[in-house]
Amino acid sequence: MISAYRSGTSPVHRMPTGIKLISFIGMSLVVAAAVTDLWQVVAALTFVMTAYALAGLDARVLTGQVLAVRWVIVFMLVPQLLFLPALVAASNTARVALIIVLAALFTITTRVPDLLDAVERALVPLRRFGVRPEGVALALALTITSIPVLAGFASTIRDAQRARGIPAHRVSFAVPLLIMSLKHADDLADAVSARGIKP
Repeated sequence: MISAYRSGTSPVHRMPTGIKLISFIGMSLVVAAAVTDLWQVVAALTFVMTAYALAGLDARVLTGQVLAVRWVIVFMLVPQLLFLPALVAASNTARVALIIVLAALFTITTRVPDLLDAVERALVPLRRFGVRPEGVALALALTITSIPVLAGFASTIRDAQRARGIPAHRVSFAVPLLIMSLKHADDLADAVSARGIKP
C-alpha cells in the first residue's frame, strides 16, 4: 500500500494512533459542519498550521500539500462561483481543502500498520454482530492513504496538459483522472487479493 509516512519523533508522531485517528475524524467533522464563515476558516487554518508545526513539518510541507490539490480546489471552486456568493463558494472549498490537508498530516505522521492495528482493536467487540474488524480497518486505511495519491494524480494530469498546451477543461481533466483512479483501485484490489484478504 502507498503511504506518505515520514518518520519523526514529534509529539504528533508519538501520539497513540487511536487518539490521533479520533482527533482527525473529530476535527474533520467540525470543519465540515461548523466552519461556515471567514473567521472560522482562518481559525481552522491556524489550527492546521499549528498541528503541522507540532509535527515538525515546516511551511513548505503544508504549502506542498495544498499545491498538490490545487487543481481539485480550482475545479471545486469555479462551478460554485457560478451559483453561489463568492464568500460561500470560497468557504465551502476551503473546508474541503482543510480536511484534505488534515488527512495528509495524518498519513505523514502515522504508519499504515499502526492504523490497521488501532482500528481492529477498537472494532473487536463488534465482531459478535458480524462486523469484520480487519475488513473495516483495511477499507479505512485505503481511503485515507488514497487521498494524497489521488491528489498527486490530479497534479500530474494538469501539469502534463499544461506542458502540451491543452487548455483547462473539466472533461479533459476528469476523464484521465477517472482512468488513473480506477487503475489505482485495480492495483490495490490485486494487492489485497494477493495477500489472501477477503473483501
